[in-house]
Amino acid sequence: MARLFGTDGVRGVANEGLTAELALGLSVAAAHVLTEAQSGAEAEREGSRPVAVVGRDPRASGEFLEAAVVAGLASAGVDVLRVGVLPTPAVAYLTGSLGADLGVMLSASHNPMPDNGIKFFARGGHKLADELEDRIEALHREHAAGQPWARPTGAGVGRVKDYDEGFDNYVAHLVGVLPNRLDGLKVVIDGAHGAAARVSPEAFARAGADVVTLGTDPDGLNINDDCGSTHIDGLREAVVRHGADFGVAHDGDADRCLAVDGAGHEVDGDQILAVLALAMKEAGQLRKDTVVATVMSNLGFKLAMERAGVDLLQTAVGDRYVLEEMKRGGYSLGGEQSGHVIVLDHATTGDGTLTGLMLAARVAATGRPLAELAGVMERLPQVLVNVPDVDKARVATAPELLSAVAEAERELGETGRVLLRPSGTEPLVRVMVEAADIEHARAVAGRLADVVKRALG
Repeated sequence: MARLFGTDGVRGVANEGLTAELALGLSVAAAHVLTEAQSGAEAEREGSRPVAVVGRDPRASGEFLEAAVVAGLASAGVDVLRVGVLPTPAVAYLTGSLGADLGVMLSASHNPMPDNGIKFFARGGHKLADELEDRIEALHREHAAGQPWARPTGAGVGRVKDYDEGFDNYVAHLVGVLPNRLDGLKVVIDGAHGAAARVSPEAFARAGADVVTLGTDPDGLNINDDCGSTHIDGLREAVVRHGADFGVAHDGDADRCLAVDGAGHEVDGDQILAVLALAMKEAGQLRKDTVVATVMSNLGFKLAMERAGVDLLQTAVGDRYVLEEMKRGGYSLGGEQSGHVIVLDHATTGDGTLTGLMLAARVAATGRPLAELAGVMERLPQVLVNVPDVDKARVATAPELLSAVAEAERELGETGRVLLRPSGTEPLVRVMVEAADIEHARAVAGRLADVVKRALG
């Protein structure tokens, strides 16, 4: 039986794979799993009920899914604080700051509007370990198969109320952690018609920036529609047209961002991470002078960190793995090329608005344009080829393939890199090659893709 939880919660086409019944059942199971292990201090709250924070992005389907989640939680005896449309990191922050027992976010991030998803947060606003997700899924399946569960009645059922203060509390937190104000900067913000449509412009404006907006009129149907971090051409044009210092593009749930410099050139997650790493090192805030990234980070990022005296730790692809390594080693900064950046002193997950604000603060503090700051690293040409319909389980053991990879690495030397990675969700292998020259990278990637087809097909 396929696992319900993927790399970032449960996702599917709303009302097809992700139904109201599934949302309700998972919420009941999550309420039991995430509230059963009370600490001593929490156990002393005799007679009190657990509390959950529930938020969503603006998708139309989020309206009925939110109702199902709230119903499930309240039926399991959990009081619900409904915060409405807010970014994923806002729900994580409020779960922690309000001392809630769990948080729930309804969003499919950068996916098209028909999709939706459910993410759960544990106490403190932390993403769940695989073990907790497995327990929730197993309990949900037991209940769905008819296993009875203790249903509170009367005064034992959960109560539901809107927590309208969530917006202001979260924005105040974002502005409050900035090292300096943004006065004098003009910034274009593309909210992807998503969860940050109100939050991000408000936070930048309160911090002193002159804000120009696009993608900030969600109607429930237009999220990620030719806008946001997956479609940045509109942001490029707007930055140049308005003579802005730079622009920021969010995804649907605003847990990540990409940027565009004053000339309209993209600044990706690796470059953002490089700028913030140097700023934090200079301020003595980069713990152990180390940054955590994934194996997909550009080789240019690694070389830039070496020049700056910053150690780089690399994890499997996925911000959850970056976060796990950061917690394990006590590191303060990590992220992905896609724009998930985690500043652990101020957030428990990737936060696109916070990332954009920190980037803007660096521009304002140094008086240097973003293009110059991002120039600390040179992005080496990177080619990615997906090879479908192959036995991805043998990617690390097929002798012919291992020999071809070793030969390619010798050919590229110190100025290139090869990475073969099986997809986590599809029967395909991703072939990634970096080289100093784009044509060289394409040639090597093409040869390796042919070997993957031959050896694993």
